[in-house]
Amino acid sequence: MTDREQYTPGPASGARIRKDGEKWTLILVRELRHPPEKVWQALTDPVHLREWAPFEADGSLGTVGTVNLTWVGARGPLETIVKRADAPKVLEYDDMRWELEAFGGGTRLTLWHNIDRRFISMGAAGWHICFDVLDRLLSGTPIGRIVGGDAIEFGGWQRLNAEYAQQFGVKAPNWPPEAPPNS
Repeated sequence: MTDREQYTPGPASGARIRKDGEKWTLILVRELRHPPEKVWQALTDPVHLREWAPFEADGSLGTVGTVNLTWVGARGPLETIVKRADAPKVLEYDDMRWELEAFGGGTRLTLWHNIDRRFISMGAAGWHICFDVLDRLLSGTPIGRIVGGDAIEFGGWQRLNAEYAQQFGVKAPNWPPEAPPNS
């Protein structure tokens, strides 16, 4: 059995939401066993991003400027402006902000991501799995990216989606959507 086949995500944890009217921000915190410089490289280097993130980048996210992100399942690239890149502490682009804080020999990684409130539990479940994959990648035991349709078909994602929905007090969206009944 491979490491990926043995992988089961832990319970929903380390997430909260901030509500400002219709604008909701998902805030995820994860403590990683790796130094901020190593985590920074994984957050900004296109080669590393392809191994764990739900998007690919055509350039480094480690410098202020424009880069194209192609989200898994999207029709094409999205022009993205990196607004802030203070290595290895703060990274901001589009509707995301990452903070890295040295903590206990590793890094406390915090992500703020503005997500449509209808999909907030899905986003939390997806990022939870991405962070697990990131941690294993940095530890030298990669299990491969689990995003998009692969994540949704993964049993642990369904459980996390339901757990986060309950924590946030929202209804978990049906995903994949149920087919309409035959008439």
